[in-house]
Order: sequence, then C-alpha cells, then structure tokens
Amino acid sequence: MHHFPVKLPLRLDWSEMDLFGHINNVSYFKFIQASRVHYWELTGIADSFGETGVGPILLSTGCRFLKPLHFPGNIVVEARIEFIKTTSFGLHHRILNAAGEVAAEANDVIVNFDFKKNEKTPISDAFKKAVEQIEGR
Repeated sequence: MHHFPVKLPLRLDWSEMDLFGHINNVSYFKFIQASRVHYWELTGIADSFGETGVGPILLSTGCRFLKPLHFPGNIVVEARIEFIKTTSFGLHHRILNAAGEVAAEANDVIVNFDFKKNEKTPISDAFKKAVEQIEGR
C-alpha cells in the first residue's frame, strides 16, 4: 500500500448529482483540481508565483472511476508525488468515499512554467525539499 500524505476532506454537494442519482464525473475533476491546488499551496509554489512569474501548469490529467459517489456524503482526496523530472512532476490522487473505499484514482502531469518567458523551466530545489518534508522522503 502506498502512502498518500496529503489529505483534503470535501463535502459532496446536491448540485453535483446527475440524473441517475450519483455524483457526476465532471465533479471528480473538480475534486482532483482542489487536491492539486492544495498540494501546490503546501509546497509554496503557489505563493512564489507572484514574485517570480514561475508556476505550475497542468499538462494532462486522467481519472479512473471505480465506485459511484452519492449525495449526501463526504469524501477525502489524497495526493502524493509520483515522479519529479527536470521540468515536470506527477501527482497521483485517490478519492475515498465515506467508508474509506477508493472511488476513483487520478494522475496529473504538471509542468513548471515561466509565464514571463512563455517556456518550461527547471523545478526548484525548494520545491523538491518541500516535497521531501511533506512526504517524509
């Protein structure tokens, strides 16, 4: 079993239900986005963007839907870093239902991007150190 150190509890909303009485697949991507941004905030890369113009940009995301979610309810979105390369990193998310079962798994690839130069740029040592602290690596 892999360790997911970052956890974000979320409440399911009535408006997220579809015609069939379960949470619509589009909402899963909102939950994943909330988890992604939460991870970014913990590492400090969201804060440094204002000063440097360098920040994360989403290259790709994908989700496997394993169990339906239902309103009312609560979920926990867990996250961990899958890999760190020169200019990109991967986040792996799990959405757990109220019983602690994995309802979905998702993977993001994120590029470190210099918005002033409009090009990808190497990931900072500060980010790598923050990940080590967050994940206990």
